[in-house]
Amino acid sequence: MNLLALLASLLLAFGAAFLGARFGPGDWYTELRKPSWNPPGWIFGPVWTFLYASMAVAAWRVWKAGDARTALALYVVQLALNAAWSWLFFGLHRPGLAFVDILALWAAILATTLAFFPKDRAAGWLMVPYLAWVSFAAFLNFTLWRMN
Repeated sequence: MNLLALLASLLLAFGAAFLGARFGPGDWYTELRKPSWNPPGWIFGPVWTFLYASMAVAAWRVWKAGDARTALALYVVQLALNAAWSWLFFGLHRPGLAFVDILALWAAILATTLAFFPKDRAAGWLMVPYLAWVSFAAFLNFTLWRMN
């Protein structure tokens, strides 16, 4: 049962990743003016793979701890906001709207992380790199929006 739950958690997280990946950077993004500190494109795949795996394991650990309906509902909300960001930024070419989404995403990740800690301390810590990366991504999103 635990292995099936872990698999389900991984499928849910990477399902959100799949939805977001349907809207890749493409030519529009290539032509945007970018700050000198913009990461190289190759870094995003490995970072996001690590983050989705970490958040899936965190959600699974919280599920195993039991009585986690609110924490897991917050987790699903942040996954939906995560998937929506790619559609808004890359799909619709709306960095301003994507910035609003990423602010909501950041708040949802923080709420999820804070809800995970009391259920399973390791699960809470597994969410911290994700919160850090989205903090950076929000600043990058804002900068790209303002530069273009």
